[in-house]
Amino acid sequence: MTGATDRRPGEQHSVGELVGQATEQLSELVRQEVRLAKEELAQKGRRMGRGGGLLGAAGAVAYVGLMALAATGAAALSLVLPVWAAALIVTAVLFLVAGVLARTGRAQLGRATPPMPEEALDSVRADVDEIKERAHR
Repeated sequence: MTGATDRRPGEQHSVGELVGQATEQLSELVRQEVRLAKEELAQKGRRMGRGGGLLGAAGAVAYVGLMALAATGAAALSLVLPVWAAALIVTAVLFLVAGVLARTGRAQLGRATPPMPEEALDSVRADVDEIKERAHR
């Protein structure tokens, strides 16, 4: 906005100049809000990437732990049952747990909302409120 706001308060302006100035300022405001939204989404994306990587690593370690627990459970059950029966029971329990987790995860994904640039939206709302307020003066 080169010189659009460098005018003296007492100067008279034509309607065309005022409309041009308002259009220029509004265009710049929209460009700034778009830049803010892009930066906010990029920052959230980086955080989600790091968090997803850490959750993936935690899942891999938990998977190994679960396999060790399953082997321990089968070994313990094999003390009172044949080995094949103990392994079958442990396998059935693991599949049951997997089914419950899958159903719960699917329900959570169904309720998920898309990521929104909240700060940019709040800023746009504030800008619109400011424009409305100034228009009423």
